[in-house]
Amino acid sequence: MQSRTRVLVLFSLTAAFIAQATLLAGRSTAQAMGKGSQAVPTLHSSTQLVVVDVVVTDHSGKPVHGLKAADFTLTENGAGQRLRSFEEHSTLAAPPAPEPPLPAGVFTNQPQVQPGGAVTILLLDSLNTPTKDQTYLHQQLMAYLKTAQPGSRTAIFGLSDHLLLLQGFNADPAVLRKAMEKINVKASTVRSDVAGNGIQDSAADMFENSAGDVAFAELIANLRQWDAQQKSQELQMRAKYTIDAFNQLARSLAAIPGRKNLIWFSASFPLNVMADTTDNLGSNSTTPTMDSFLNPFAGEADMSEEFQTAMARLARSQIAVYPIDVRGVMQNPVFAADTTRNYGGGARGTARMAADQSQFINDTAAENGTMTVLAKATGGRAYIGTNDLTQAVKEAVDQGSNFYSLSYSPTDSNMDGKLRRIKVQVGHPGVTLAYRTGYYAVPTDAVKTSGLITQTAASAGPNDPSVAALRSNLRLAMARGAPAPTDILFRVGVVPMTAVDNPQETVGPNNTAAAKAKGPWRRYSVNYQIDPAGLVFFRGADGKIHADFDLMVYVYTPDGDLMDVSHNVQSFTGDDENVRGFYQHGIVQHAEVSVPAKGEHILRIAVHDLHRDHYGAVEVATSQVKNLAPVDAPANAAVAPGSTAK
Repeated sequence: MQSRTRVLVLFSLTAAFIAQATLLAGRSTAQAMGKGSQAVPTLHSSTQLVVVDVVVTDHSGKPVHGLKAADFTLTENGAGQRLRSFEEHSTLAAPPAPEPPLPAGVFTNQPQVQPGGAVTILLLDSLNTPTKDQTYLHQQLMAYLKTAQPGSRTAIFGLSDHLLLLQGFNADPAVLRKAMEKINVKASTVRSDVAGNGIQDSAADMFENSAGDVAFAELIANLRQWDAQQKSQELQMRAKYTIDAFNQLARSLAAIPGRKNLIWFSASFPLNVMADTTDNLGSNSTTPTMDSFLNPFAGEADMSEEFQTAMARLARSQIAVYPIDVRGVMQNPVFAADTTRNYGGGARGTARMAADQSQFINDTAAENGTMTVLAKATGGRAYIGTNDLTQAVKEAVDQGSNFYSLSYSPTDSNMDGKLRRIKVQVGHPGVTLAYRTGYYAVPTDAVKTSGLITQTAASAGPNDPSVAALRSNLRLAMARGAPAPTDILFRVGVVPMTAVDNPQETVGPNNTAAAKAKGPWRRYSVNYQIDPAGLVFFRGADGKIHADFDLMVYVYTPDGDLMDVSHNVQSFTGDDENVRGFYQHGIVQHAEVSVPAKGEHILRIAVHDLHRDHYGAVEVATSQVKNLAPVDAPANAAVAPGSTAK
């Protein structure tokens, strides 16, 4: 993992500032705004720092405390590395004090989690998990939360065809139990085998008795090929949605300092991690390696880069994955009492049974292999073949909350994109270590300095892979109820511009209403204070400093219907003094959004850096701000002076 030191602007917003923030509030930092120019090297400088969290347990699986930096030896690709920092984290430490609440009408995507040890994320994966196993998981998690002790900061996410935040971080098990009670078991809309028995009748099966007829042979072969293609497409969709979820989690958790333990409750999905069973060192081992796992889509060039990007994001965000196979101890469905397959007698039935047995064994091995190697690659642990999910969660939380953090600057500073292998040893006998075994030496997300991303997308064709990636990132960042990305940190004040009894018949500037949206409209003032550390500043050919970012507000109904969209693209041109001011006070910006006056609505408010495709976002319900005193702001001033809205 490469992590750059991030300067977080310590904001000092007050309720009065937010309530009165108008264009005047932004002039001190935005008066130099103007059109951007062709970019040359970025101003950002960074030090490559690799952070490795090491869980040390004794022969009984209990955490080992009290080790010193001198007890650890760390190598990268066989070369010894000098530790730059060393710290022990333990559940024995006192919990941090809670942060004070924000003023009314003020919101932030800065995670409300204090430093100090690890946090836990429970990911309930209905996308890859049969319905009957989801029910069992729900029961086991409720049993765990009934006995869990307060103090462990935990959040709950759900994964179907998209990722949802079900409960934000909270140290009170009662709050987490209440959130679990609201979760309903649902069948995946992508997974065809909702029962999870692995045996599904295909269209070709109805012609099975005619298999010896030459007239039906080609038809049966074509139907079986079609069935195989359908299963392959389903698998790729499940893989893509899961990769998207890992990407979102990495982005939304990036601003939380320290280790994040991601407990992934799933039946996983089979990937061909055994395709390359030899590592780069020439080993003949048949054990899946990190190399083979981190590039499981070698034959799918469009997904390989996407998957490696997601893994790099997880690494940079210090996320250790603890997969738990919710199916527990499984019986071969061929011998299950509820199987729907009629094998009949004779050689054909015997062959079909043998094929189904083989398919079950191969799929299970691939699914378990995915979990095992993912856990090893990120420094977690996979729990497979256990029916006691409650105990598995307890162990994962306990081990993941007691660890040592080691950091170093690699002696090989060439970011060549290749895999770097990490090896950690402790000079004490009888202990077991868990840590991520490597990372890809890729720079932090590449800066696109040839112009605005939106301009690049417009000039490229709609099928261009880069355009598809941009659209996918936008969809994930702006989806209703999705985790809030934290690539860019900001605070935002939201206040109504008009009284409740004085709505408007038309939407404001830079707003685009959906065809089905109906007025009248109530306009809200949206006032940003943005941490500049998340944006790209670069010096143009004109010698001046530039930045380009988009202020976005999407308006949703509680059911997720999009009603209105507001875009304000800002192109900054200034000097070093302006940038120094940004780092002292934040970047203050103003936008306006029109919301249907009737009913509850959700504002998805975001900042999008147009050169690194980074996002920051928060969600605000109109019920949280509609009764605040309206602010007297110009009705047609939606953009700060000197900036351009495109």
